[in-house]
Amino acid sequence: MQFNDFHLEKTGDGLLPVIVQDAITLKVLMLGYMNAEAFDKSVAEGVVTFWSRTRQCLWTKGETSGNYLHIVKMYPDCDADTLLVQARPDGPTCHRGTTACFDTPEEEGFVRSLSALIRDRHRQMPEGSYTTRLFIKGPKVIGKKVGEEAVETALEAADGNRTRFIYEASDLVYHLLVLLESMGVAPEELERELALRHR
Repeated sequence: MQFNDFHLEKTGDGLLPVIVQDAITLKVLMLGYMNAEAFDKSVAEGVVTFWSRTRQCLWTKGETSGNYLHIVKMYPDCDADTLLVQARPDGPTCHRGTTACFDTPEEEGFVRSLSALIRDRHRQMPEGSYTTRLFIKGPKVIGKKVGEEAVETALEAADGNRTRFIYEASDLVYHLLVLLESMGVAPEELERELALRHR
């Protein structure tokens, strides 16, 4: 993909609108603009760089705050006049200190955020963490815990206890995410498998 592949006649200023989305939670983080130089710098360095329309200069997001946006994937839209960048943020994206420049609910994509936290725990293995203890015990023990939580979830469903069902189902999802990480399987792989079954 190159900057010249985009059709920017309609934008008037020749700038490419860029929507940045968290690659894990899928939360929309911000909107910015790129010229050819900003696009090429972003691709070359793997961090999002914009063209600042107010300062009339290149602006790498995070160069002052340290909250860089590391590019994971980039997708042009159907008309090739807008770019979607999926990125991994180092911290809050908005200058207000918030996750995003849009005030959408933080609950969106929480399972993906939890999965990312579990992945981070697996890498760092912090002492005193329940998740760390599970990883030390290995997939066999974690799998047994998933089985226990599945039975408890099913029993609460059979009893019709909605509150307890939600509690146990949450335990089940958490332990399943730990087991997936322990097996080296990303939740996205389950999404792809489920999507294949419904084509």
